[in-house]
Amino acid sequence: MMEFSTLDLPVPVMEGIRDAGFVTATPIQEAALPLALRGKDVAGQSQTGTGKTAAFLISAFTRMIREGEIRSGHGSEPRVLIIAPTRELVVQIESDARLLGKHTPFRILSVYGGIDYNKQREALAAGCDVLVGTPGRLIDYLKQHIWSPRRVEILVIDEADRMFDMGFIADLRFILRRLPPPERRQSFLFSATLSFRVLELTWEFMNNPSQITIMPQQKTAERVEQTLYHVGREEKFPLLLGLMRREGDRFLIFSNTREEARRLEDRLIRNGWDARAITGDVDQKRRLKIMNDFKEGVLPVLVATDVASRGLHIEAVSHVINWDLPQDPEDYVHRIGRTARAGAAGRAVGLVDEASALNLEAIEKFIGQKIPVEWAEDDLFVPEIKPSAEERRRFAEERRARFEARRGFDRGGRHGGGGRDRGRSGPATHHAPHQPPVQPAGGARDGASASDGGPPRRRRRRGRGGGGPRPEGGNA
Repeated sequence: MMEFSTLDLPVPVMEGIRDAGFVTATPIQEAALPLALRGKDVAGQSQTGTGKTAAFLISAFTRMIREGEIRSGHGSEPRVLIIAPTRELVVQIESDARLLGKHTPFRILSVYGGIDYNKQREALAAGCDVLVGTPGRLIDYLKQHIWSPRRVEILVIDEADRMFDMGFIADLRFILRRLPPPERRQSFLFSATLSFRVLELTWEFMNNPSQITIMPQQKTAERVEQTLYHVGREEKFPLLLGLMRREGDRFLIFSNTREEARRLEDRLIRNGWDARAITGDVDQKRRLKIMNDFKEGVLPVLVATDVASRGLHIEAVSHVINWDLPQDPEDYVHRIGRTARAGAAGRAVGLVDEASALNLEAIEKFIGQKIPVEWAEDDLFVPEIKPSAEERRRFAEERRARFEARRGFDRGGRHGGGGRDRGRSGPATHHAPHQPPVQPAGGARDGASASDGGPPRRRRRRGRGGGGPRPEGGNA
Protein backbone atom coordinates (compact mmCIF):
# COMPACT_ATOMS: atom_id res chain seq x y z
CA MET A 1 0.00 0.00 0.00
CA MET A 2 1.31 3.42 -0.97
CA GLU A 3 1.49 6.05 1.77
CA PHE A 4 0.74 9.68 0.92
CA SER A 5 3.95 10.73 2.67
CA THR A 6 5.96 9.03 -0.12
CA LEU A 7 4.50 11.40 -2.71
CA ASP A 8 6.13 14.73 -3.44
CA LEU A 9 3.16 16.85 -2.36
CA PRO A 10 3.17 20.50 -1.29
CA VAL A 11 2.99 21.13 2.45
CA PRO A 12 -0.54 22.68 2.40
CA VAL A 13 -1.87 19.60 0.57
CA MET A 14 -0.19 17.19 3.00
CA GLU A 15 -1.69 19.10 5.93
CA GLY A 16 -5.16 18.71 4.38
CA ILE A 17 -4.57 14.98 3.90
CA ARG A 18 -3.61 14.63 7.57
CA ASP A 19 -6.71 16.60 8.61
CA ALA A 20 -8.82 14.15 6.61
CA GLY A 21 -7.16 11.23 8.40
CA PHE A 22 -5.71 9.67 5.24
CA VAL A 23 -2.51 7.64 5.64
CA THR A 24 -2.43 5.04 2.86
CA ALA A 25 -3.86 5.40 -0.61
CA THR A 26 -6.74 3.31 -1.94
CA PRO A 27 -6.10 1.29 -5.13
CA ILE A 28 -7.60 3.95 -7.41
CA GLN A 29 -5.55 6.67 -5.69
CA GLU A 30 -2.39 4.58 -5.90
CA ALA A 31 -2.90 4.08 -9.63
CA ALA A 32 -4.09 7.59 -10.53
CA LEU A 33 -2.02 9.95 -8.40
CA PRO A 34 1.47 9.24 -9.85
CA LEU A 35 0.12 9.79 -13.37
CA ALA A 36 -1.90 12.87 -12.44
CA LEU A 37 0.97 14.49 -10.57
CA ARG A 38 3.07 14.20 -13.73
CA GLY A 39 0.43 16.16 -15.63
CA LYS A 40 -1.23 13.25 -17.45
CA ASP A 41 -4.95 13.12 -18.18
CA VAL A 42 -6.64 10.25 -16.35
CA ALA A 43 -9.83 8.32 -17.07
CA GLY A 44 -10.50 6.14 -14.03
CA GLN A 45 -12.99 3.38 -13.33
CA SER A 46 -13.53 2.20 -9.79
CA GLN A 47 -16.30 1.18 -7.45
CA THR A 48 -18.20 3.82 -5.54
CA GLY A 49 -16.69 4.70 -2.17
CA THR A 50 -13.08 3.95 -3.11
CA GLY A 51 -11.59 7.45 -2.92
CA LYS A 52 -11.94 8.86 -6.44
CA THR A 53 -12.87 12.31 -5.13
CA ALA A 54 -9.70 12.64 -3.03
CA ALA A 55 -7.60 11.50 -5.99
CA PHE A 56 -8.64 14.34 -8.28
CA LEU A 57 -8.74 16.98 -5.53
CA ILE A 58 -5.20 16.20 -4.34
CA SER A 59 -3.97 16.35 -7.94
CA ALA A 60 -5.76 19.63 -8.65
CA PHE A 61 -4.53 21.41 -5.52
CA THR A 62 -0.97 20.22 -6.16
CA ARG A 63 -0.93 21.49 -9.73
CA MET A 64 -2.38 24.90 -8.78
CA ILE A 65 0.20 25.40 -6.02
CA ARG A 66 3.09 24.35 -8.24
CA GLU A 67 2.04 26.67 -11.05
CA GLY A 68 1.99 29.79 -8.92
CA GLU A 69 -0.17 32.14 -6.93
CA ILE A 70 -3.84 32.86 -7.53
CA ARG A 71 -4.36 34.92 -10.67
CA SER A 72 -5.45 38.44 -9.96
CA GLY A 73 -8.07 40.24 -12.01
CA HIS A 74 -9.79 37.06 -13.24
CA GLY A 75 -12.14 36.26 -10.38
CA SER A 76 -14.97 35.05 -12.63
CA GLU A 77 -12.65 32.64 -14.47
CA PRO A 78 -12.06 29.58 -12.26
CA ARG A 79 -8.93 27.50 -12.58
CA VAL A 80 -10.63 24.20 -11.70
CA LEU A 81 -14.04 23.11 -13.00
CA ILE A 82 -15.68 20.02 -11.47
CA ILE A 83 -18.93 18.81 -13.04
CA ALA A 84 -21.14 16.30 -11.22
CA PRO A 85 -24.64 15.03 -12.07
CA THR A 86 -26.50 15.53 -8.77
CA ARG A 87 -26.88 18.23 -6.15
CA GLU A 88 -25.96 15.81 -3.38
CA LEU A 89 -22.71 14.84 -5.09
CA VAL A 90 -21.81 18.50 -5.69
CA VAL A 91 -22.31 19.26 -2.00
CA GLN A 92 -20.18 16.25 -1.05
CA ILE A 93 -17.34 17.24 -3.40
CA GLU A 94 -17.38 20.81 -2.09
CA SER A 95 -17.20 19.51 1.49
CA ASP A 96 -14.24 17.24 0.65
CA ALA A 97 -12.53 20.08 -1.23
CA ARG A 98 -12.83 22.42 1.74
CA LEU A 99 -11.37 19.75 4.02
CA LEU A 100 -8.45 18.79 1.78
CA GLY A 101 -7.86 22.39 0.72
CA LYS A 102 -8.18 23.90 4.18
CA HIS A 103 -4.54 25.03 4.25
CA THR A 104 -4.46 26.30 0.66
CA PRO A 105 -5.44 29.86 -0.36
CA PHE A 106 -7.95 28.72 -2.95
CA ARG A 107 -11.57 29.86 -3.02
CA ILE A 108 -14.03 27.00 -3.44
CA LEU A 109 -17.63 27.43 -4.56
CA SER A 110 -20.49 25.14 -5.56
CA VAL A 111 -23.58 25.93 -7.66
CA TYR A 112 -26.64 23.71 -8.04
CA GLY A 113 -30.40 23.92 -8.24
CA GLY A 114 -32.89 24.05 -5.41
CA ILE A 115 -31.48 26.91 -3.34
CA ASP A 116 -31.31 30.70 -3.61
CA TYR A 117 -30.53 31.49 -7.25
CA ASN A 118 -29.46 35.10 -6.76
CA LYS A 119 -27.31 34.32 -3.74
CA GLN A 120 -25.35 31.74 -5.73
CA ARG A 121 -25.16 34.16 -8.63
CA GLU A 122 -23.63 36.88 -6.46
CA ALA A 123 -21.14 34.47 -4.89
CA LEU A 124 -20.04 33.26 -8.32
CA ALA A 125 -19.71 36.80 -9.63
CA ALA A 126 -17.36 37.54 -6.72
CA GLY A 127 -15.01 34.89 -8.08
CA CYS A 128 -13.56 31.52 -7.16
CA ASP A 129 -10.65 29.24 -7.99
CA VAL A 130 -12.45 25.90 -7.75
CA LEU A 131 -15.99 25.71 -9.15
CA VAL A 132 -18.14 22.63 -8.53
CA GLY A 133 -21.57 22.43 -10.13
CA THR A 134 -24.35 20.54 -11.85
CA PRO A 135 -24.57 21.02 -15.63
CA GLY A 136 -27.87 22.92 -15.65
CA ARG A 137 -26.92 25.57 -13.12
CA LEU A 138 -23.45 26.00 -14.63
CA ILE A 139 -25.01 26.66 -18.03
CA ASP A 140 -27.52 29.14 -16.57
CA TYR A 141 -24.75 31.31 -15.16
CA LEU A 142 -22.49 30.77 -18.16
CA LYS A 143 -25.14 32.15 -20.53
CA GLN A 144 -25.49 35.19 -18.26
CA HIS A 145 -21.70 35.71 -18.42
CA ILE A 146 -21.40 35.36 -14.63
CA TRP A 147 -18.41 33.08 -15.09
CA SER A 148 -16.17 32.12 -17.98
CA PRO A 149 -14.55 28.76 -18.78
CA ARG A 150 -11.78 30.34 -20.88
CA ARG A 151 -9.04 29.92 -18.27
CA VAL A 152 -9.88 26.52 -16.85
CA GLU A 153 -6.64 24.65 -16.20
CA ILE A 154 -8.12 21.48 -14.69
CA LEU A 155 -11.37 19.76 -15.68
CA VAL A 156 -13.02 17.00 -13.66
CA ILE A 157 -16.05 15.02 -14.83
CA ASP A 158 -17.32 12.91 -11.94
CA GLU A 159 -19.82 10.04 -12.27
CA ALA A 160 -19.71 10.32 -16.05
CA ASP A 161 -21.93 7.29 -16.57
CA ARG A 162 -24.60 8.92 -14.44
CA MET A 163 -24.51 11.97 -16.75
CA PHE A 164 -25.81 9.76 -19.53
CA ASP A 165 -28.36 8.02 -17.32
CA MET A 166 -29.84 11.37 -16.21
CA GLY A 167 -29.90 12.90 -19.72
CA PHE A 168 -27.21 15.51 -19.04
CA ILE A 169 -24.86 14.59 -21.87
CA ALA A 170 -25.99 17.43 -24.19
CA ASP A 171 -25.50 19.97 -21.38
CA LEU A 172 -22.11 18.49 -20.57
CA ARG A 173 -20.95 18.77 -24.16
CA PHE A 174 -22.21 22.37 -24.31
CA ILE A 175 -19.85 23.27 -21.45
CA LEU A 176 -16.88 21.20 -22.62
CA ARG A 177 -16.87 22.78 -26.08
CA ARG A 178 -16.29 26.18 -24.46
CA LEU A 179 -13.21 25.13 -22.48
CA PRO A 180 -9.63 25.60 -23.61
CA PRO A 181 -8.49 22.79 -25.94
CA PRO A 182 -7.53 19.49 -24.25
CA GLU A 183 -3.78 20.03 -24.76
CA ARG A 184 -3.95 23.31 -22.81
CA ARG A 185 -5.52 21.81 -19.67
CA GLN A 186 -5.41 18.67 -17.56
CA SER A 187 -8.55 16.54 -17.47
CA PHE A 188 -9.89 13.84 -15.18
CA LEU A 189 -12.87 11.62 -15.79
CA PHE A 190 -14.07 9.20 -13.13
CA SER A 191 -16.92 6.77 -13.44
CA ALA A 192 -18.21 3.56 -11.93
CA THR A 193 -18.24 2.13 -15.46
CA LEU A 194 -16.22 3.03 -18.55
CA SER A 195 -18.75 2.10 -21.19
CA PHE A 196 -18.26 2.88 -24.89
CA ARG A 197 -20.33 6.07 -24.63
CA VAL A 198 -18.23 7.27 -21.66
CA LEU A 199 -15.02 6.50 -23.53
CA GLU A 200 -16.28 8.65 -26.41
CA LEU A 201 -16.02 11.63 -24.06
CA THR A 202 -12.38 10.79 -23.32
CA TRP A 203 -11.55 10.57 -27.03
CA GLU A 204 -13.26 13.88 -27.82
CA PHE A 205 -12.43 16.07 -24.83
CA MET A 206 -9.25 14.66 -23.24
CA ASN A 207 -5.61 14.64 -24.26
CA ASN A 208 -4.50 11.02 -24.71
CA PRO A 209 -5.67 9.98 -21.24
CA SER A 210 -4.28 7.07 -19.27
CA GLN A 211 -7.10 4.65 -18.62
CA ILE A 212 -7.22 3.04 -15.18
CA THR A 213 -9.59 0.25 -14.24
CA ILE A 214 -9.69 -0.93 -10.64
CA MET A 215 -12.11 -3.82 -10.47
CA PRO A 216 -12.33 -6.32 -7.63
CA GLN A 217 -13.34 -9.93 -8.19
CA GLN A 218 -16.94 -8.96 -7.46
CA LYS A 219 -18.84 -5.83 -8.45
CA THR A 220 -20.25 -5.16 -5.00
CA ALA A 221 -18.09 -3.78 -2.19
CA GLU A 222 -16.13 -6.68 -0.74
CA ARG A 223 -16.90 -5.98 2.93
CA VAL A 224 -20.67 -5.76 2.47
CA GLU A 225 -22.52 -8.74 3.91
CA GLN A 226 -25.55 -9.27 1.66
CA THR A 227 -28.77 -10.98 2.75
CA LEU A 228 -32.21 -11.52 1.24
CA TYR A 229 -35.48 -12.22 3.01
CA HIS A 230 -38.37 -13.57 0.95
CA VAL A 231 -41.50 -12.13 2.50
CA GLY A 232 -45.09 -11.35 1.55
CA ARG A 233 -46.05 -7.74 0.95
CA GLU A 234 -48.21 -7.58 4.07
CA GLU A 235 -45.40 -8.94 6.26
CA LYS A 236 -42.61 -6.68 4.97
CA PHE A 237 -43.06 -3.85 7.43
CA PRO A 238 -43.31 -6.05 10.56
CA LEU A 239 -40.11 -7.79 9.40
CA LEU A 240 -38.44 -4.42 8.79
CA LEU A 241 -39.29 -3.33 12.35
CA GLY A 242 -37.89 -6.55 13.75
CA LEU A 243 -34.64 -6.29 11.78
CA MET A 244 -34.13 -2.67 12.81
CA ARG A 245 -34.80 -3.46 16.45
CA ARG A 246 -32.36 -6.38 16.41
CA GLU A 247 -29.45 -5.33 14.25
CA GLY A 248 -28.27 -1.73 14.42
CA ASP A 249 -28.91 1.95 14.85
CA ARG A 250 -28.10 3.68 11.53
CA PHE A 251 -30.17 2.62 8.56
CA LEU A 252 -30.41 3.82 4.98
CA ILE A 253 -33.61 2.44 3.44
CA PHE A 254 -34.22 2.55 -0.31
CA SER A 255 -37.56 2.46 -2.07
CA ASN A 256 -38.29 2.71 -5.78
CA THR A 257 -40.90 5.49 -5.66
CA ARG A 258 -41.47 8.81 -3.91
CA GLU A 259 -44.87 7.78 -2.64
CA GLU A 260 -43.52 4.62 -1.02
CA ALA A 261 -40.64 6.56 0.57
CA ARG A 262 -43.08 9.04 2.14
CA ARG A 263 -45.33 6.22 3.30
CA LEU A 264 -42.38 4.45 4.93
CA GLU A 265 -41.41 7.68 6.70
CA ASP A 266 -44.94 7.99 8.15
CA ARG A 267 -45.08 4.36 9.24
CA LEU A 268 -41.63 4.39 10.86
CA ILE A 269 -42.37 7.58 12.82
CA ARG A 270 -45.68 6.12 14.00
CA ASN A 271 -43.80 3.05 15.24
CA GLY A 272 -41.25 4.97 17.27
CA TRP A 273 -38.37 5.50 14.83
CA ASP A 274 -36.97 8.94 14.07
CA ALA A 275 -36.98 8.78 10.27
CA ARG A 276 -36.94 11.25 7.40
CA ALA A 277 -37.35 10.75 3.65
CA ILE A 278 -35.50 12.47 0.82
CA THR A 279 -36.89 12.30 -2.70
CA GLY A 280 -36.45 14.34 -5.85
CA ASP A 281 -39.24 16.76 -4.93
CA VAL A 282 -38.01 17.62 -1.42
CA ASP A 283 -36.94 21.25 -1.03
CA GLN A 284 -33.16 21.51 -1.34
CA LYS A 285 -32.63 23.27 1.99
CA ARG A 286 -34.66 20.61 3.77
CA ARG A 287 -32.83 17.87 1.89
CA LEU A 288 -29.44 19.23 2.94
CA LYS A 289 -30.62 19.51 6.54
CA ILE A 290 -31.81 15.90 6.53
CA MET A 291 -28.57 14.65 4.96
CA ASN A 292 -26.45 16.60 7.42
CA ASP A 293 -28.43 15.23 10.39
CA PHE A 294 -27.99 11.70 9.08
CA LYS A 295 -24.26 12.12 8.48
CA GLU A 296 -23.74 13.50 11.98
CA GLY A 297 -25.70 10.67 13.57
CA VAL A 298 -28.52 12.90 14.83
CA LEU A 299 -30.99 11.14 12.51
CA PRO A 300 -30.83 7.32 12.78
CA VAL A 301 -33.00 6.40 9.79
CA LEU A 302 -32.95 7.87 6.29
CA VAL A 303 -35.45 6.73 3.65
CA ALA A 304 -34.48 7.56 0.07
CA THR A 305 -35.10 6.95 -3.57
CA ASP A 306 -32.11 6.46 -5.88
CA VAL A 307 -31.37 10.19 -5.76
CA ALA A 308 -29.15 9.34 -2.76
CA SER A 309 -27.53 6.16 -4.03
CA ARG A 310 -24.55 7.69 -5.85
CA GLY A 311 -21.57 9.75 -4.85
CA LEU A 312 -22.39 10.25 -1.18
CA HIS A 313 -19.88 9.38 1.52
CA ILE A 314 -21.74 8.77 4.78
CA GLU A 315 -19.71 7.40 7.67
CA ALA A 316 -20.84 4.49 9.83
CA VAL A 317 -24.02 3.42 8.04
CA SER A 318 -24.51 0.02 9.63
CA HIS A 319 -27.25 -1.20 7.28
CA VAL A 320 -28.59 -0.51 3.83
CA ILE A 321 -32.07 -1.97 3.46
CA ASN A 322 -33.68 -2.41 0.06
CA TRP A 323 -37.38 -2.13 0.79
CA ASP A 324 -37.80 -2.64 -2.96
CA LEU A 325 -35.18 -4.26 -5.17
CA PRO A 326 -34.30 -1.75 -7.92
CA GLN A 327 -35.27 -2.39 -11.51
CA ASP A 328 -31.78 -1.40 -12.73
CA PRO A 329 -29.13 -3.88 -11.47
CA GLU A 330 -26.48 -1.13 -11.40
CA ASP A 331 -28.59 0.78 -8.88
CA TYR A 332 -28.36 -2.21 -6.54
CA VAL A 333 -24.56 -1.94 -6.54
CA HIS A 334 -24.66 1.79 -5.86
CA ARG A 335 -27.26 1.43 -3.11
CA ILE A 336 -25.39 -1.17 -1.09
CA GLY A 337 -22.18 0.79 -1.65
CA ARG A 338 -23.49 3.37 0.84
CA THR A 339 -22.34 1.01 3.60
CA ALA A 340 -18.88 -0.56 4.05
CA ARG A 341 -17.24 2.70 2.96
CA ALA A 342 -13.45 3.13 2.89
CA GLY A 343 -12.68 -0.34 4.19
CA ALA A 344 -15.35 -0.55 6.91
CA ALA A 345 -17.82 -3.43 7.16
CA GLY A 346 -21.56 -3.19 6.65
CA ARG A 347 -24.69 -5.16 5.92
CA ALA A 348 -27.12 -4.93 3.01
CA VAL A 349 -30.56 -6.47 3.45
CA GLY A 350 -33.12 -6.98 0.70
CA LEU A 351 -36.81 -7.52 1.43
CA VAL A 352 -38.10 -9.47 -1.56
CA ASP A 353 -41.85 -9.57 -2.04
CA GLU A 354 -43.85 -10.83 -5.00
CA ALA A 355 -43.07 -7.74 -7.12
CA SER A 356 -39.38 -7.35 -6.23
CA ALA A 357 -38.72 -11.02 -6.98
CA LEU A 358 -39.01 -10.19 -10.68
CA ASN A 359 -35.85 -8.03 -10.44
CA LEU A 360 -33.73 -10.53 -8.51
CA GLU A 361 -32.45 -12.65 -11.39
CA ALA A 362 -31.07 -9.66 -13.31
CA ILE A 363 -29.33 -8.31 -10.19
CA GLU A 364 -27.64 -11.62 -9.37
CA LYS A 365 -26.55 -12.00 -12.99
CA PHE A 366 -25.08 -8.48 -13.00
CA ILE A 367 -23.11 -8.88 -9.75
CA GLY A 368 -22.03 -12.41 -10.69
CA GLN A 369 -23.11 -14.08 -7.48
CA LYS A 370 -26.10 -15.51 -5.68
CA ILE A 371 -27.24 -13.40 -2.75
CA PRO A 372 -27.58 -15.53 0.41
CA VAL A 373 -31.15 -16.05 1.63
CA GLU A 374 -32.22 -16.09 5.27
CA TRP A 375 -35.62 -17.16 6.56
CA ALA A 376 -37.14 -15.06 9.32
CA GLU A 377 -38.36 -16.75 12.48
CA ASP A 378 -41.78 -15.78 13.80
CA ASP A 379 -40.30 -13.82 16.70
CA LEU A 380 -38.52 -11.47 14.28
CA PHE A 381 -41.83 -9.96 13.12
CA VAL A 382 -42.89 -6.95 15.20
CA PRO A 383 -46.59 -5.94 15.06
CA GLU A 384 -47.13 -2.58 13.40
CA ILE A 385 -48.94 0.25 15.14
CA LYS A 386 -51.67 1.05 12.65
CA PRO A 387 -52.86 4.60 11.92
CA SER A 388 -56.09 5.88 13.39
CA ALA A 389 -59.11 6.62 11.21
CA GLU A 390 -58.26 10.32 11.34
CA GLU A 391 -54.68 9.66 10.26
CA ARG A 392 -55.84 7.45 7.39
CA ARG A 393 -58.20 10.18 6.22
CA ARG A 394 -55.43 12.76 6.41
CA PHE A 395 -52.98 10.54 4.51
CA ALA A 396 -55.59 9.90 1.81
CA GLU A 397 -56.22 13.64 1.41
CA GLU A 398 -52.50 14.35 1.16
CA ARG A 399 -52.01 11.64 -1.45
CA ARG A 400 -54.96 12.92 -3.46
CA ALA A 401 -53.64 16.50 -3.30
CA ARG A 402 -50.19 15.38 -4.48
CA PHE A 403 -51.73 13.36 -7.31
CA GLU A 404 -53.90 16.27 -8.47
CA ALA A 405 -50.99 18.70 -8.30
CA ARG A 406 -48.78 16.36 -10.29
CA ARG A 407 -51.49 15.73 -12.90
CA GLY A 408 -52.03 19.46 -13.28
CA PHE A 409 -48.31 19.95 -13.78
CA ASP A 410 -48.16 17.19 -16.39
CA ARG A 411 -50.86 19.02 -18.38
CA GLY A 412 -48.85 22.20 -18.49
CA GLY A 413 -50.59 23.92 -15.59
CA ARG A 414 -53.75 24.60 -17.60
CA HIS A 415 -56.03 23.19 -14.94
CA GLY A 416 -55.34 25.62 -12.16
CA GLY A 417 -55.91 23.75 -8.91
CA GLY A 418 -54.57 20.42 -10.08
CA GLY A 419 -56.64 19.70 -13.20
CA ARG A 420 -59.51 17.85 -11.46
CA ASP A 421 -61.46 15.83 -13.99
CA ARG A 422 -64.85 16.13 -12.25
CA GLY A 423 -65.33 12.37 -12.21
CA ARG A 424 -64.93 11.72 -15.93
CA SER A 425 -62.71 8.87 -17.01
CA GLY A 426 -61.72 10.48 -20.29
CA PRO A 427 -59.59 13.57 -20.87
CA ALA A 428 -60.94 16.87 -19.55
CA THR A 429 -62.25 19.46 -22.00
CA HIS A 430 -60.48 22.81 -21.94
CA HIS A 431 -63.57 25.03 -22.15
CA ALA A 432 -66.32 25.62 -19.64
CA PRO A 433 -69.25 23.17 -20.03
CA HIS A 434 -71.83 25.96 -20.40
CA GLN A 435 -69.91 27.73 -23.20
CA PRO A 436 -70.17 25.84 -26.50
CA PRO A 437 -67.22 26.39 -28.80
CA VAL A 438 -67.86 29.10 -31.37
CA GLN A 439 -66.98 28.58 -35.00
CA PRO A 440 -64.70 31.49 -35.96
CA ALA A 441 -65.08 33.21 -39.30
CA GLY A 442 -62.60 32.91 -42.10
CA GLY A 443 -61.74 29.26 -41.54
CA ALA A 444 -59.72 29.70 -38.34
CA ARG A 445 -59.57 26.77 -35.94
CA ASP A 446 -62.38 26.58 -33.42
CA GLY A 447 -62.06 26.08 -29.70
CA ALA A 448 -62.46 22.29 -29.85
CA SER A 449 -59.16 20.78 -30.86
CA ALA A 450 -58.41 17.15 -31.60
CA SER A 451 -57.04 16.80 -28.08
CA ASP A 452 -60.53 17.60 -26.74
CA GLY A 453 -61.91 14.49 -28.33
CA GLY A 454 -63.19 16.19 -31.51
CA PRO A 455 -62.71 14.96 -35.07
CA PRO A 456 -59.72 16.05 -37.13
CA ARG A 457 -59.74 19.40 -38.88
CA ARG A 458 -60.39 18.00 -42.35
CA ARG A 459 -63.56 16.32 -41.18
CA ARG A 460 -64.84 19.53 -39.55
CA ARG A 461 -64.38 21.44 -42.84
CA ARG A 462 -66.57 18.97 -44.70
CA GLY A 463 -69.34 19.37 -42.14
CA ARG A 464 -69.20 23.15 -42.10
CA GLY A 465 -72.08 23.54 -44.52
CA GLY A 466 -74.60 21.88 -42.17
CA GLY A 467 -76.97 24.28 -40.53
CA GLY A 468 -77.15 22.69 -37.09
CA PRO A 469 -75.00 23.77 -34.17
CA ARG A 470 -72.00 21.59 -33.18
CA PRO A 471 -72.32 19.57 -29.99
CA GLU A 472 -70.08 20.48 -27.01
CA GLY A 473 -66.59 19.00 -27.07
CA GLY A 474 -66.52 18.99 -30.87
CA ASN A 475 -68.03 15.52 -31.30
CA ALA A 476 -69.94 14.96 -34.52
